[in-house]
Amino acid sequence: MIQLTNSPNSDYPAGVIPRLLQPKLRSAARHFPVVTVTGPRQSGKTTLCRATFPRHAYVSLEPPDARDFARTDPRGFLRQYGAAAVIDEVQRVPELLSYLQGEVDIDPAPGRFILTGSANIGLLQAVTQSLAGRTALLNLLPCSLAELREFPAPPTDLLTTLWSGSYPAVFDRGIPPDEWFASYVATYVERDVRQILNIGDLSTFQTFLRLAAGRTGQLLNLSQLGADTGINHNTARAWLSVLEAGFIAYRLPALRSNLGKRLVATPKLHSYDAGLVCSLLGIRSPQQLETHPLRGAIFETWVAGEILKARLHRGLSGGVFFYRDRKGLEVDLIAETGEAIVAIEAKSGRTVATDFFDALERFAARHGTVEGGRAVRRVVVYGGDEPQRRREATVVPWFGLDTLRVW
Repeated sequence: MIQLTNSPNSDYPAGVIPRLLQPKLRSAARHFPVVTVTGPRQSGKTTLCRATFPRHAYVSLEPPDARDFARTDPRGFLRQYGAAAVIDEVQRVPELLSYLQGEVDIDPAPGRFILTGSANIGLLQAVTQSLAGRTALLNLLPCSLAELREFPAPPTDLLTTLWSGSYPAVFDRGIPPDEWFASYVATYVERDVRQILNIGDLSTFQTFLRLAAGRTGQLLNLSQLGADTGINHNTARAWLSVLEAGFIAYRLPALRSNLGKRLVATPKLHSYDAGLVCSLLGIRSPQQLETHPLRGAIFETWVAGEILKARLHRGLSGGVFFYRDRKGLEVDLIAETGEAIVAIEAKSGRTVATDFFDALERFAARHGTVEGGRAVRRVVVYGGDEPQRRREATVVPWFGLDTLRVW
């Protein structure tokens, strides 16, 4: 369990931190017979679901005996847990979902089954085939900046925040981040990768994983990434899909518009967690990150991850892009909201410089044509401590990123 002293207004039992996804999870369970929560391993899915639905029975399909029960006698398994249950690691027995479909067709009472899973390719395929229209699909990423503050001893400076990452176990158990991430990577490579894809040479895949981490925040060039790893383009594409399936990395799409011929369509590669990037790059301390050549890219990845969490944990998918045209104009992040679009530049420097605003001003000048006249909110998120409201943009210090409305 994730430990802390609860605030009086928390809906969680004592000793569990509140997660932003909980209201959306409760709402989905009031409307769908099944709710499926996916996300990386150790992001807190089990804790969240068990805390939110304490009266549901709980069963994990990780132990071999439970997995064998569900696989060999699915009807008996559902008779035992069919009243209301949290079923953990459901991707371990994807064929169970076909029987679950029949169960909820007979009794579609809302919130009967709460499913969790980590490897999302196989799980999503099974869900879309068997539970279409019967399940809400939600994503839980590691803790947001605001959620990290609920722990007794959260990081208080930028470099430690980046280096420590945002997986709850690091803060709950007091494990040194470099040790925890080393174990996490070993477990992911040795176990989850083999479940998703038959990779014979794990050492080459580990090289691919580290090279991909070194390209976080950059335009994706699969051919070059494959060549640097010693594999072909098709293998690189398949292996990147493995990283996406395990919620290790994702492709941030380029913004499309009616000026599409003048825009770069190549996606950017980002990692879901800055601490994991630091571990894969061999950054062993926050002090080492201070002078690392990829500090700016890691900061941009962290900002992108926080924006993604702010939306996904409210049940919103998509709507986050970057902008780049063929003349070199680039804006790190574009978040679409109902009233406006938010153009965001991520700058790891501690002092605001005038050139922080250049790309935002040029993007806003073109906005009427690019986005049909919707208002542009210009924001700079930087590594300093002082919020500023300037004519050019709103300047948000890194620790205030969770106050930025991007949904």
